[in-house]
Amino acid sequence: MGLRCGLIGLPQSGKTTIFNAITAAGAGSYTGAEMNRAVVNVPDPRIDALVGLYHPPKVVPATLEIVDIPGLSAGSTAGDGRGTRLLGHLKDATALLHVVRCFADPNVPFVHSTIDPRRDVETIDLEMMVADSRTLENKVNRLEKHARTGDKDAAREIATCHKVLAALNDGVPARRQGLTDQELKDVFDCNLVSLKPVLYVANISAPDDADNEYVAALRTIAATENAEMITISGVDEAEIAELDPDERAEFLAALGLAAPAIERLIRAAYRTLGLVSFFTAGPKEVHVWTARRGDTAPVAAGKIHTDMEKGFIRMEVIRYDDLIELGSEDAAVKAGKRRIVGKDYLIQDGDVVVVRFSPRH
Repeated sequence: MGLRCGLIGLPQSGKTTIFNAITAAGAGSYTGAEMNRAVVNVPDPRIDALVGLYHPPKVVPATLEIVDIPGLSAGSTAGDGRGTRLLGHLKDATALLHVVRCFADPNVPFVHSTIDPRRDVETIDLEMMVADSRTLENKVNRLEKHARTGDKDAAREIATCHKVLAALNDGVPARRQGLTDQELKDVFDCNLVSLKPVLYVANISAPDDADNEYVAALRTIAATENAEMITISGVDEAEIAELDPDERAEFLAALGLAAPAIERLIRAAYRTLGLVSFFTAGPKEVHVWTARRGDTAPVAAGKIHTDMEKGFIRMEVIRYDDLIELGSEDAAVKAGKRRIVGKDYLIQDGDVVVVRFSPRH
């Protein structure tokens, strides 16, 4: 599964600067475009170790797609406002990266005369809820005809839509409504943007400003909904992202940063979404796969190929640490570090796997 994140925030919050810090895309103003888009490889130091072990001609890392839309102003989703169309570009996003300006600088323009993370977060949430309300109302209108004929599924979905709508009207984004599994299924086709997990990004002026009052306010907001929050000095890290890889470490160290923005963001996004990485590795290819924590072996195998899930027989698993420590699969097998697992096994981060399946399932 490819990870796809959408950048949201107010105009002049620093979204595009953060986009450049994450992707090194060098994007400028939108000039009439409705989005910036980039795909970056997910950094994982384990790849190099596996490549050193197998020397394959092909390496396939996990990827992260970032979509950056123009900032949303208050009221931008009203009627047929442009905001609704912009949010449509994020319908397929796995998660949202909400960039919030957390520094005061009169020399850097902003849509407000003051810095207030709570106001800014509430503004974006409201715009998403307005767009979601319209989507839910459209679904209700489509289903009413079926419900009148006695279709119980349609009647249940309408009831769920009304429940979600009522909470949206009370100012509660869908992600904070505690929807049941059935209710989530009922609104799944709506791709509600306010239902998507949010990772808050505090855009700060410099790394040593990471504990200012605005960051503290945003951290409190994130904590109330059990969300992740990271700080990024957008301007500094956008410049670092444009450097040659060999030069980046020196400049990061000078700023007191252990890892670049993309690595910190990826780790936070994986925690937010409950994702793990597992590997298939051999002399032909080292490939990183992404699964959800708690996925069973057949479901994880299905990330590689749907036939592997349908015809799953077993999975052979060696932990990455054991494989690297012992130096080869043969050595891992002799040391009793290879496990043969069945359909109930839950895939773990760092598993190096071989899937046995019946192609004729």
